[in-house]
Amino acid sequence: MNKKRLLRWMPLTGLFLFLLTGCSMKTGILNPQGPVAQKQYDLILWSVILMMVIFVAVSILFVYMIVKYRAKPENEGYEPPDIEGSRKLEVVWTLIPVVIVALLAIPTVKTTFDLETSPSPHKEPMVIEVTSADWKWIFKYPEQGIATVNHLKIPAGVPVKFQLNAVGPMNSFWIPELGGQEYTMPDMEMVLWLEADRPGKYQGRSANFSGEGFTHMTFDVESVQASDFDQWVQSVKKSAPAMTETEYQQLLEPGLVEEKTYSSFPEEKEKTNAHGSDHQGSVSTDHHGSHGSHH
Repeated sequence: MNKKRLLRWMPLTGLFLFLLTGCSMKTGILNPQGPVAQKQYDLILWSVILMMVIFVAVSILFVYMIVKYRAKPENEGYEPPDIEGSRKLEVVWTLIPVVIVALLAIPTVKTTFDLETSPSPHKEPMVIEVTSADWKWIFKYPEQGIATVNHLKIPAGVPVKFQLNAVGPMNSFWIPELGGQEYTMPDMEMVLWLEADRPGKYQGRSANFSGEGFTHMTFDVESVQASDFDQWVQSVKKSAPAMTETEYQQLLEPGLVEEKTYSSFPEEKEKTNAHGSDHQGSVSTDHHGSHGSHH
């Protein structure tokens, strides 16, 4: 009998140990490194806790019912009384799902709307234009006038507004430790707000299958102090080559490329400001040097 009980509890024990192991994992969405990721992590945690409460309650009621009302020799031939119904029970089991949905929906809707705006409204944001192409990521820094391919550097403690678009198939931009994914679509600009709390290194990736080179659509993300970011921009402007229109068009063609850094990128006529000047322009990094005052 003891051996049978042991065998019966082994699967549950294994599941419990697996969950304990998972609690110690510090990667991806379980390791939030910014306010956006933290809000999403809190929402996931709340959903899991609520579902566990429901699971435990239903399990207890299930065991109670099958034990209390199981077939017994002394109850053989028992006929239950004819009962029309219970209005109280009907109200209770109608309200329970409503309460569960409300407990999930209210924080989900609130968090969703919060993530549509800057995670730190009191701080001046930074803009990065992201283009997904087969099978690479192109990042343009319009305020700094530089560009990178398959790697990204951002200042810590500064909200970043990613303006997303795609050339070719639809894709998905995702940096798990900084926040959830957002789609990239041709001829449609999508926006994603992210922010890193502190300096660190993270991995970005494509979260949408887009062909044979899909597994190579990863990129390194480095968050640095604002002063280090400004120094890096100045270094890129002095030492990196300029991106020509021909090279930009080559990047948009299907294929794999290594990490690249450019001191400038071709003008795009459709991106002009109210004065008719190019959006890229020649912008000083002093604008971002002021971020240090927000730390």
